[in-house]
Amino acid sequence: MVYGGDSSALADAGRGLDALEADAAMTRGLLLHARFQSASADAGTPPAEDPAELALFERALESYRALGDARGEGEALFWIGCVHQFIRRDDETAVPYLERSRSLAAQAGDKPTQAEALRHLGVAAHAAGRLDEARERLEESCRLRREAGILPGVASNMIGLAYIAAAQDRRADALATLDEASAIAHEHGAHAIIRHIEHARTQI
Repeated sequence: MVYGGDSSALADAGRGLDALEADAAMTRGLLLHARFQSASADAGTPPAEDPAELALFERALESYRALGDARGEGEALFWIGCVHQFIRRDDETAVPYLERSRSLAAQAGDKPTQAEALRHLGVAAHAAGRLDEARERLEESCRLRREAGILPGVASNMIGLAYIAAAQDRRADALATLDEASAIAHEHGAHAIIRHIEHARTQI
């Protein structure tokens, strides 16, 4: 390319590198998030936040946005929202990111990310006492996860739906929901979800 004097491929090469850098930042952020979750499960209490995690997701967001990659942008927005909600316990900051993520994922046809955003929006609505809204969000997330073949995720959502049913004085529905979630989780070997289901039974 240099010797021939043809520079037409430089722009495409640059965009390709930008996409790789965005993907790398996203993957590194996900690795840090997985470490946080693992440490939380082992210790029983949340460990200290690694500030690099949010910075990596924000870098990925900027890169995907510059590339015009709506799918990547929606995924990065979700993880930024997740950091604020799951790690920092700040739903007020998280919800706008999650809403925008849901919208972009829907436009891009990215059902897994759309389902994740809806799940976490349901969690926020539940925490705020908006039970009907929380139920609607989680049910829509379940529908999308079924369509995407993410059955353990359906079982996970159903735990939240059971808590909502119990809060609405629908205990029989709550227990039936946990039974269905347990069947799905056992079928797919989702042992962590099974533990959460059994804990939910003791609370409901």
